[in-house]
Amino acid sequence: MDIGTISLVLMLGLVLLLAIGMPLGFASAILAVLVLVMKFEPTLLMDPLSFGDGILTGRPGAGPLNILAQKIYGLLTDYVLISIPLFIFMAALLERSGIAKDMYSSLNVWLNRTRGGIAIVTSIMAVIMAAMSGIIGGEVVLLGLIALPQMLRLGYNQNLAIGTICASGSLGTMIPPSIVLIIYGLITETSIKALFTASFLPGFMLASFIIIYIIIRTQLRPDHAPLPDPVEGEPQGFEKFKLFIAFLSVLVAGFSTVLFLRALFFELSGQNATNTGASFAYGTADYLPWFGGAVVLSFVLMFGVLGRAATATGWAMGKGLVPPIVVIGVVMGSIYGGITGITEAAGMGALAVLVIAILRGEGSFDLVWDSLMRTLKSTGTIIWVTIGAAALAGAYTIAGGPTYVADFIVGSDLPTMGIILAMMLILLFMGAFMDWVGIVLLIIPVFLPIVQRLPIEEIGVFGELNPRHVAIWFGVVFCMNMQVSFLSPPFGPAAFYLKSVAPPHISLTDIFKGFLPFIGIQLCALSVLLIWPPIVSILL
Repeated sequence: MDIGTISLVLMLGLVLLLAIGMPLGFASAILAVLVLVMKFEPTLLMDPLSFGDGILTGRPGAGPLNILAQKIYGLLTDYVLISIPLFIFMAALLERSGIAKDMYSSLNVWLNRTRGGIAIVTSIMAVIMAAMSGIIGGEVVLLGLIALPQMLRLGYNQNLAIGTICASGSLGTMIPPSIVLIIYGLITETSIKALFTASFLPGFMLASFIIIYIIIRTQLRPDHAPLPDPVEGEPQGFEKFKLFIAFLSVLVAGFSTVLFLRALFFELSGQNATNTGASFAYGTADYLPWFGGAVVLSFVLMFGVLGRAATATGWAMGKGLVPPIVVIGVVMGSIYGGITGITEAAGMGALAVLVIAILRGEGSFDLVWDSLMRTLKSTGTIIWVTIGAAALAGAYTIAGGPTYVADFIVGSDLPTMGIILAMMLILLFMGAFMDWVGIVLLIIPVFLPIVQRLPIEEIGVFGELNPRHVAIWFGVVFCMNMQVSFLSPPFGPAAFYLKSVAPPHISLTDIFKGFLPFIGIQLCALSVLLIWPPIVSILL
């Protein structure tokens, strides 16, 4: 059977199976078998009794089936894949401990007298949580439990509250350590560290767009974000600013002390002399005066300028931010400091959260058990989808599907940006109906080779993308598409995550209605990546 017919049957079959509610993993596995049969032994469709006479059934351990089995086995035994359950475990611990709640309270202390401050706090909290674990569902649920009642109690516009929580809660797709980027890197054999680095600016750009929108909307419509009544004795104006500077001074002093001792250890132990690579970032003797000066300056500011009382008060107001900063430092610092790889960093982050929970008196058998059970369920879902989608992608590849699609698209008369925009529309459409795991496994192996064949100088409008960064740029663009998919009706998962913890009077229709302006913000961020591709190369 020709590949064009197979592609049509595959597309219709996928839509039909998903429409009747079949899980993506099973639907993909069934279609994988169907693709192989149509390509290599179509007689089975008309004469099932011929079983054992063809290339598939005659030698089941060889040929296409053997290639497919090797592909699935190679994917599931990749060492980096272990980082996914570790990040999920970390997110589950954060959700069930009081770390996230204290972080929200500390952020709220500094911004509660700002118009739209609680919505801004929610977005900042989502960014911090995304930088800790990169798990989307847990963030939306946690923000829905902590921030939504607070905003509704203070009279915030319901659509603004809903959109802020879901749009901000899905930032884990873009901000490292993103599980979407990890899977993309595994499938395309792209450096995951490079993907993390490239996604920093686009991720924080999107977060900034959300915060700017909140500020503009609440300034234009003050009734959408009423200010809470002032609390007697609460610091105001310059006094609060002074306390915030005191808190920052404590953070800088602690962080600089750690870096100073680290560089001193590498220098005194002689590791810098024997290490010829760039493993010890900021770990040489050249940095000792800078770190030491920062420590001294911080102590002078804390005790000589601001005073002990202000420093103690500032620390008490902001100390809820310290555990998340420590976790981010452990995860991202170990990766970019050259200490560990992605998988080891995930393990260190999970251990750090567990130790912090124990030190806070929140560690218990129930906490660990519940977190492990959630990790098992979430990882199991991802693995089954991965197996099914990898089988379908592998079968379609063996049948010659990617080459057929690539020749069809490249052979069309569309300009380069027209082809890329067509891909974006397909990804946005698929994202409204499919899980991102299935999309990255099914669509990316087809689209990425096409993008790599396009003229590099015609990609984007401003600036020229480095040819070595094409796969990295497309990975970041894909993640931005998946940001939109989390809010896209009819199956935007963020809506269902929030609905599970929202008050009964908030319907799914209300939730999707609150998404609309934030989907526009996400599309604006996606447009920036398409118009100015070199943005992903700035930090590489």
